[in-house]
Amino acid sequence: MAILLHPYIITMLFLAVLVILIAIRRQIVHKIADKRIELGNGQTIGMRDEQDDYFATVETAYGTIAVLADGISGLANGRMASTVAVTTFIEEFKKLTNIQQINDYFTAAATKSNQIIVENLNGSNGGTTLVTAVIDEHGLLHWSAVGDSIVTIYRNGEFIEVNEKHIFETVLTEQYLNGKISQLEIQENPFKKRLVNYLGYEGFKKIDIGQSPIPLLRGDKVCLLSDGVYDSLTEIEMEKFLSEKIPPHYIAQNMINAIEKKRLKNQDNATIVILEKTW
Repeated sequence: MAILLHPYIITMLFLAVLVILIAIRRQIVHKIADKRIELGNGQTIGMRDEQDDYFATVETAYGTIAVLADGISGLANGRMASTVAVTTFIEEFKKLTNIQQINDYFTAAATKSNQIIVENLNGSNGGTTLVTAVIDEHGLLHWSAVGDSIVTIYRNGEFIEVNEKHIFETVLTEQYLNGKISQLEIQENPFKKRLVNYLGYEGFKKIDIGQSPIPLLRGDKVCLLSDGVYDSLTEIEMEKFLSEKIPPHYIAQNMINAIEKKRLKNQDNATIVILEKTW
């Protein structure tokens, strides 16, 4: 025998289901909001004629990525190189289907970027540094770097250095530690700041990749810096800004304003990107 439900009961059941669905949606939204990465950035052209720094950020199902590239000053096509590198890294990240493939992604994106830049240069000089930071849904930091731009973590008043600069000074330091040269020879070497690895270089070796992800704590600020930032602000000055309890966007802007106020004669392009873990 068929059971006929009173229209009132049907309406109540419909409303109950609707309420449950709204509650579930709110839980999902709150969960996503709780795992939000706060982003901030700032940039100045400095005393250069052209802005050769380029950066971008994007959020996907697999995490938040920030990429910063510093087109090599003194070489033509620096802007082209930095733009190609950042664009390639962002577009390839959007194709990622599994966070476990992140290291393969870093390698492939670097190889592809280098190839495109070299082809575009067509024998001319040019190139770019690049740093990449990815924070996944579990709050783990994955990174890659080539050149002398840096990734650093600001945590509770201290800086945690993430990558090593690809400059001749690093090579000299290794020689010093092996007893081959003196510390004075490092200090007096006129080529110590010269890059030994970068994108757009036909002899490009490889991009450095973090072998294991770094667990981040709530409130950690992951900073991507071009040399125009860390050559202009001391660690004490950066700590002062990063310790402020304000959104990363304002911190980055304040740091750039401080750089511009110094009016340094040879101020390079300066760019900073900040990712703050809020959960």
